Amino acid sequence: MVAILLLGASSGLPLNLTLSTLQAWLASAGVNIKTIGIFGLAGLPYTFKFLWAPLLDRYVPPFLGRRRGWIVIFQIALAVAITVMSFGDPARFPRELGLIVVVIAILSASQDIVIDAYRVDVIPPQQRALASAATAFGYRGAAMFASFVVINIAAFAGWHLALGVVALVMALMVFATFSSPEPTVASRPPRTLRDAVIDPARDFLRQHGAWGFLLLVPLYKVGDAFALSLYSAFMLKGVGFSLPELANAGKLNMTISTMVGVAIGGWAYLRLGLYRSLAIFGVAQSVTLLLFVWLAFAGRKVWLLALVTTVDTVAGGMGQAAFTAFLMCLCTPNYSATQYALLSALATFARVAMQGVAGYVVDAVGWANFFLITFLTCLPGLFVLFLLRERIRALDAREKSEAAALEAAP
Repeated sequence: MVAILLLGASSGLPLNLTLSTLQAWLASAGVNIKTIGIFGLAGLPYTFKFLWAPLLDRYVPPFLGRRRGWIVIFQIALAVAITVMSFGDPARFPRELGLIVVVIAILSASQDIVIDAYRVDVIPPQQRALASAATAFGYRGAAMFASFVVINIAAFAGWHLALGVVALVMALMVFATFSSPEPTVASRPPRTLRDAVIDPARDFLRQHGAWGFLLLVPLYKVGDAFALSLYSAFMLKGVGFSLPELANAGKLNMTISTMVGVAIGGWAYLRLGLYRSLAIFGVAQSVTLLLFVWLAFAGRKVWLLALVTTVDTVAGGMGQAAFTAFLMCLCTPNYSATQYALLSALATFARVAMQGVAGYVVDAVGWANFFLITFLTCLPGLFVLFLLRERIRALDAREKSEAAALEAAP
């Protein structure tokens, strides 16, 4: 679990560096808003990472095994790339900086592919929700480091030193990978690149309920993501909170509450099982969206901002723990890199598609009705979950049987 936590931090650090931290650097350097917006396209590799995931399933590095070898390669490459980035000048050489940012994003997305696959391979079924919580703790901790610590270093000592610190931390992550255990059961890589592309899909579709699972994956978290896509805009423009109020009662609170939520969700998953966890947490993350309707009518009350954010993100974190465990259950170790990348991309695409229309919905119906609509978008996912309840229980029973067999093995 310590290894999973540290690898979660290794995933979160470069991702947040190329998003919020990069925006702060560009803005402080006087880069115009259009150019800053273009830099946001550097996040596209995270959406399309499934395209090269079969390569990482097929080919095995000559050291540290199939997963850890790739992780170390990408961690070293990221440390070098971030070091190069630290010498950049966004005001004078924005194109060159943009190129290195794209390289960092591709390396980071590639690292995520292998870390996700490693988590599927190394964590026994009964501990998957706990692994989801550990990943979230590491990821959120790295996000706070990239957002708050690095920006504060930049304010006092400049961006070159701040980014140099990030590169050093990224390099130190290599030691976490070296210390991580190998999977108990070794997975077999596909024999050819063609097999690496075709066999994961064929293997997945052999599962009972596979097509239903493919429908549930994009629907389960879509309403929650739809609502939170305009969280900051709602708090600032819709209700009228100040930036300090949003930062403290909102953003920082959201990070802490999410970490609490995934911890509670991981603990409850062990007692509830897969289906009941998905069902209870799915209902909770749906109903709590109605709290935003209350806030839209109540107006600017900081205590209510803190309450709504806390309750909603704790429920969302619990749902995240169960959903990540569900995705891990759907993957086979032989093809875990490709299968997990495809499933997570499917979930991400649905959320991005809904986020793209969120502003138009608010403009048409207003904030209170918008959050009511986000609640309604949760219902199809809960309905599909109910229809698949026997399939999910069978999946959970299979996982528990495999866990028991592993524990009984000498």
